[in-house]
Amino acid sequence: MKRTKQMQGFVDSLAENISGQTLTKSQSKVVCAFCLQPAVNFKDALSAKEYTISGLCQTCQDEVFGG
Repeated sequence: MKRTKQMQGFVDSLAENISGQTLTKSQSKVVCAFCLQPAVNFKDALSAKEYTISGLCQTCQDEVFGG
């Protein structure tokens, strides 16, 4: 997902406040931006796409959006 520089700064800051790591850094390490666990197994293509947007692993997606 293409974000403006300002929007990327906002989501990086939000993730850093929650987990101590920016969304950009989490995604470069392929870990969840919130729980910092590996983010490699997703239920479906939509969940994998959601990771590119929010940085949430499948477990965190299920907790946030309902499993």
